[in-house]
Amino acid sequence: MVKSSVVGLALAVLTVLALLVGGTTPAAGTTRSAPPWPAPTDLSARAEAAGLRNVWGERLAEHVHTHLTILDGDDPVTVPGNIGHSDARRFAAQLHTHDTSGILHVESPTRRTFTLGEFFDEWGVPLSAWRVGGLRGELTVWVDGRRFIGDPRSIALTNRREVVLSVTTIGEVPHLPAPFDWPPQYR
Repeated sequence: MVKSSVVGLALAVLTVLALLVGGTTPAAGTTRSAPPWPAPTDLSARAEAAGLRNVWGERLAEHVHTHLTILDGDDPVTVPGNIGHSDARRFAAQLHTHDTSGILHVESPTRRTFTLGEFFDEWGVPLSAWRVGGLRGELTVWVDGRRFIGDPRSIALTNRREVVLSVTTIGEVPHLPAPFDWPPQYR
């Protein structure tokens, strides 16, 4: 009886450790767990999964930019260009990127609050209070240079907002990078 309880407990501990340390299989339509995470190729499906739509050519009521930095320890993770955007396909979701600068574009014919969670859903990369994609450990979040406590998915994307997601090993001290140097056209 005691032996089977010990074996059962050992298996439970190993299962929890495997879930914490190892990656998970991405859901359908999402990307692999370890960076780099490419831009999705099915723009329409990913936008729809995030509750977004193609607004190419529509008159804009809102046009703001947020900068996103993702750090794996001290190593930057690239936010790819053309998430939710393609000139060739005449596609622009309300949230999208044009390049690898980390600038997230909010361009919408209606005014509403868009969130970081919607962007990550469109990208197909999991985001929660304890992980970014397959990066797991201690997630520290800064918004405009101040620590953010709460669900990072809820962060509103507002004009010239700076969001930093830093994933470190447990006990490692995260470092806030220097503020983003906005290009002149965004100032």
